[in-house]
Amino acid sequence: MVASLRVIVGVLAALAIVPVAWSQDVPLTPAAREAEARARDAETIQSLSKEGRLLLERDQVKLDGYAYCSMAVAAAERGEFRASIEAASRALLVAQRTDNVDLLALSKRDLAIAYSYAGDLDDAQRYANEALAVGVNNPVQVLAPVHKVLGDIAARKSDSATAISEYRAALATASPRYRPLVLLSLTNAQIEANDPAAARATFEQANEARDSVLAPFYRRIEGNLLLAEGKPQEALAAFAAGLTKSEGGDASYENLWAHEGMGRAYLALGERAQARAAWMQALDDSETIRARFRSDEFKTGLFADTQTVFEETIALVVEDGDYATAWALSERSRARALLDVVRNRLAVGVDAQQLNGRVVLLDEVRATLRQDEAIVEFHILPREMIVWVVRADGLKGMTLPISRNDMALAVSDFRNAIIRGRPQALTYGTRLDTLLIEPLGLRPNERLIIVPNGALHYMPFQALRNDQGFLIERHPIALAPSASVAVQLVHRQQSVASNLVAFGNPRIAPEFDLPGAEAEVRSIAPLFGKEETFLRSAVTRTAFSDNAPTGRVVHVATHAEADTIDPLHSRILLAPASQPADGPDSLLAEDIYNLKFDAVALVTLSACETALGRVERGDEIMGFTRAFFYAGASALIVSMWPVSDESTALTMHTFYASLTRGDEAIDAMRKAQLAVLADKRFSHPFYWAPFDLMGGWRLSVAH
Repeated sequence: MVASLRVIVGVLAALAIVPVAWSQDVPLTPAAREAEARARDAETIQSLSKEGRLLLERDQVKLDGYAYCSMAVAAAERGEFRASIEAASRALLVAQRTDNVDLLALSKRDLAIAYSYAGDLDDAQRYANEALAVGVNNPVQVLAPVHKVLGDIAARKSDSATAISEYRAALATASPRYRPLVLLSLTNAQIEANDPAAARATFEQANEARDSVLAPFYRRIEGNLLLAEGKPQEALAAFAAGLTKSEGGDASYENLWAHEGMGRAYLALGERAQARAAWMQALDDSETIRARFRSDEFKTGLFADTQTVFEETIALVVEDGDYATAWALSERSRARALLDVVRNRLAVGVDAQQLNGRVVLLDEVRATLRQDEAIVEFHILPREMIVWVVRADGLKGMTLPISRNDMALAVSDFRNAIIRGRPQALTYGTRLDTLLIEPLGLRPNERLIIVPNGALHYMPFQALRNDQGFLIERHPIALAPSASVAVQLVHRQQSVASNLVAFGNPRIAPEFDLPGAEAEVRSIAPLFGKEETFLRSAVTRTAFSDNAPTGRVVHVATHAEADTIDPLHSRILLAPASQPADGPDSLLAEDIYNLKFDAVALVTLSACETALGRVERGDEIMGFTRAFFYAGASALIVSMWPVSDESTALTMHTFYASLTRGDEAIDAMRKAQLAVLADKRFSHPFYWAPFDLMGGWRLSVAH
């Protein structure tokens, strides 16, 4: 079914999807102010120079500055963006200390490349322009690749004119070896600019790429160019020529994009059934792709990933009214996306099959749900949003006509209003409730397991509101990465012993002190039959690794930092083993994959912004969440923005008191948020809505 266009369009008009001119601004809370400062300063020259200094001091072997640049390039090629930035930061510091202008330009070039590959286009553009300003004496190594980066940035922003200009500037100084790469990127930009004649002329200059390592991309671009020239039959043949019968991850990858192109050619020929079959074959190809980063995608300006094929296929089957197949495809896309992100970077012992997760059938999901439970699953496409409501008695699908960009802007405005403590957050919540919740036809007090997608990962669903109250007042709420993961998590042990292991206020430096976190741990500990607490200097990596796996409930009240550049580098800040501390010791998200949490049912990350990270199309936020699920935890509690000590203490005490009395986690979280909401001091969503329950919503603690 399609929601009422009149209602939806009216809501979009009311949302305005632009920043609101507030009549009165409420000052930021201290926690929010600190978070804004962290975000603002995270990737600046000053912060990177400071990071470079710390890294250099800890390096047992000091390298030449140019060697650090080589490390940066190699790490970027592997998709290890934070490692690339750290290596470039070392080179940057060496350049500053030695007043080496050439090394300074190269280090900023490498920062621009790393940030561009990571999708942080603003920082990439900033460092690219700084590299141009100091790299005029090294046109081949600095000017050509930096103009190429600027062209890539413009292409990813759909600014074809600027992309073409920058690629031409890159050609002016490109080496013969680099030239074919730039020509292919320029061809792409000219296709996007709807100038197939210019694209054809450029493409014919790139003939030497036909038999090089760029050959797969050359064939793909040839097919795209033929489509742009209105020659779908020839395009079909060009894409089909890219099919290979050889086996292995690279062959499957080439076949995926050959089938994807064939699907577009079939659509141009008006053959929908063949298009659907080609795209379904492409998705089958994706199942056997080896997970690794492919920098050539970025070098050639194609920026493709497997999620594009999922989106095309979902849109096609929804047009045919086949919401059940579209739901199954959405589930497959979420499983694939995680593997694409972590690639081959985790320890050898990590099980790819377990990591990827088993995609369950719709009947299994329905059989798992109780009569009072519903899974609400979203999938945001470029021009529309698909929503499914799965219940024990069936599946209902619908299309909401809101684009990906509009949804991202609306969620951003809503979140910013909450974080800044603005009363207009309530108005945004009401409008978004009308847009996203009202069309679903939810049943009274129905338990909702929400599976977000894209920008909706940043949405505090509990703060949506209608004339009957906030969504949390109308429904218990939990989140899940996918319906398949939700089913698997809820089948894990659901009633566990009253056994808490808690960590709070690690001793790092005065500016890191969290007395409220320490008080929080002391407050919740007596609620459990067995408890072990670690505070201040005892909150070390060793203490966490040795003791956290022995608890059934693990509570972590520390600082945490989400890394939006490289989600596997998101970190929980702990006390170093030796005091006085010279800085934090970090537990990285990638470290968590190697923990054995099989006995742990619930992990609570009572820290700032632990739910945040890099949003990947098709899957959940890639930070701590899937790492703890992989390690063995059944449920997580994570925060969406900087938290307040007093309201957090009330949230946690109420939640654990309810949980240890036998309430299921989804009901305990609802009681906790309603308790904070009922306190007049904390009635704004900033105070009561930051925490999300993810995963095992039926978890309970035995008396």
